[in-house]
Amino acid sequence: MLPRLALVPGEPAGIGPELCVRLAQQPRDDCRLIAFADADVMRAAATALDLPLRLLDEHEDPRAPGDLCLRPVPNPAPTRFGQPDPRNAAAVIAALEQGSDACLRGEFDGLVTGPVHKAAINAGGIPYTGTTELLAARARRDVVMMLANDIVRVALATTHLPLRQVADAITVDGLATVLRITHAAMRDDFGIPDPVIAVLGLNPHAGEAGHLGHEEIGIIEPVMAMLRDEGMRLIGPLPADTAFLPQKLVGFDAVLAMYHDQGLPVLKYSGFEQAVNLTLGLPYPRVAVDHGTALELAGQGIADPSSLFAAVRTCARIASRKPAS
Repeated sequence: MLPRLALVPGEPAGIGPELCVRLAQQPRDDCRLIAFADADVMRAAATALDLPLRLLDEHEDPRAPGDLCLRPVPNPAPTRFGQPDPRNAAAVIAALEQGSDACLRGEFDGLVTGPVHKAAINAGGIPYTGTTELLAARARRDVVMMLANDIVRVALATTHLPLRQVADAITVDGLATVLRITHAAMRDDFGIPDPVIAVLGLNPHAGEAGHLGHEEIGIIEPVMAMLRDEGMRLIGPLPADTAFLPQKLVGFDAVLAMYHDQGLPVLKYSGFEQAVNLTLGLPYPRVAVDHGTALELAGQGIADPSSLFAAVRTCARIASRKPAS
């Protein structure tokens, strides 16, 4: 049987709904998609794109371009393209929580998410730092954020933190957990039996033997030595400014960056449109688009759906590797 994937468009005033409408035009032989969304928002997106959309019960079979199964999550306030409304924040979060909970119950085999608007959610009275953190709390799991495209996979030791807090957040236990989760995902989700993971240093030149910082000597190197004894193939700590050279990347299955803007600018420059965001460590695969809500493009029919298409393909492929629920 094809894996069942929950699809959450994200911010209703952004490009997420219209990307899902474009997705519904594509024949699928790798998964069954069920959207968790507001029906009126989806219809408005289809009208703006002048594309067909027929919303089905989740137990019906899509048969034509534009058919999309829906589990309704109504928005309390009307939606206008490009204008997030904090009154809809709770519905945005509810769609994510319902999709996550359905995966945790085994009703779905994976979760694909569109972009959300953090400021609108917080303005709606819901403290929110990111979907990765939300899903981790829902599942009560330690997780790792990874972004990937056809060129490189970048995992993060820390995620959405102010830069001045990063060094304090890198600890022996935390770094060991991140590397174990990343290694397991490379093996189990990506089918790489003996993955090679490059580990970046925190400081310029990976600390320059202690002259530019001591985190490499005091934390990163001891963790790597411990995990090498467990059988992991770890390279580094490497200076971040040269680790992404093409001749080096060919030898790595993944790169672990110490903080968000250390690794992700390189990944996005190398192939932003095809990049996806994965949450490693959940009991189900979660894959998201690697872009924001693009409010300025919403409703114009010009947003590139490539990242959402790649997210669905990636999630379906990983879900197919998992044992049947």
